[in-house]
Amino acid sequence: METAVNDPILKVRNLRLTIPLGAGSLNAVRGIDFDLQRGETLCIVGESGSGKSLTALSIIDLLGRGIERRADRLEFDGIDLLKAGRSQMRSLRGDRMAMIFQEPMTSLNPAYTIGDQLVEAFRLHRKADRAAARARAVELLEKVGITAAASRLGQYPHQLSGGLRQRVMIAMALMCEPELIIADEPTTALDVTIQAQILHLLAELTREMGVAMILITHDLGVVARVADKVAVMYAGELVETGTAKKVFEAPVHPYTRGLLGCIPVPGRTQRGAPLGAIPGIVPSLISEVSGCAFRSRCAEATEACGAFIPHRVASEGSHSFRCVHESGRKAGAEAGT
Repeated sequence: METAVNDPILKVRNLRLTIPLGAGSLNAVRGIDFDLQRGETLCIVGESGSGKSLTALSIIDLLGRGIERRADRLEFDGIDLLKAGRSQMRSLRGDRMAMIFQEPMTSLNPAYTIGDQLVEAFRLHRKADRAAARARAVELLEKVGITAAASRLGQYPHQLSGGLRQRVMIAMALMCEPELIIADEPTTALDVTIQAQILHLLAELTREMGVAMILITHDLGVVARVADKVAVMYAGELVETGTAKKVFEAPVHPYTRGLLGCIPVPGRTQRGAPLGAIPGIVPSLISEVSGCAFRSRCAEATEACGAFIPHRVASEGSHSFRCVHESGRKAGAEAGT
């Protein structure tokens, strides 16, 4: 299938993931929609357990056994991922699509050297000899800021620090020049200084190479630095989506405003003052969830929140949300003035 130059490289429509359990079916992801353009970074944010990682794994078809994936559309550069077989998905993963996992120590195989793990996908997808693959590995290790790159190829993961292991994971993802990178909380296990370096590196590489990226995180400070678009996820749904500027300057959904309220603001948050918090817990997603899943934690909740929640689009068209209250929309608009 041919695609137009300005078509999104990734199109997701009404994606749903269901996990069978003894007590019923867990609706882990419930009808999410988004597009991703080439060279664009989409950040998916939300609390742990909101469905962010499962959404990412569903795109590259690495879901656990028994998880049911359904969608009206799940398309990568004209390829229907719902109809793609195992062989076709293996040819896409590591080549045109790559993933950077959350914890590099468990993602890298401790029994193999860094060099062996880096060259494997390149030799498989590019049919290159070992010398060419190792040259490519050295080139990428240098690009991600690892010194004495050639000597690192003979080392094992346990011989590297957490920051170096994460840089190796980034280099591995870039080996075949993918068009889409999915980074699942790639800085969670790192200290603050290394986090900043890794994020800066990812932002630079995606701009330089024109790679589309989905960055999954719960850190809104990370989002503010690298995102073009933001999707806020709660209880398996996208409750607000838009450009990073719109979502940060004029948040509409009460959950988004609650998340932003938990972040200390330099110059405004007093030292020692308690940070904001969202009361309550995420509701159970076993069996069907009616109405707004956030209503049990929302100060603005009314009887209307128990009914169907429409997907509303703000007037400029680049900002959408799921909320029945016009007051929330006005509050967001006022926050952006």
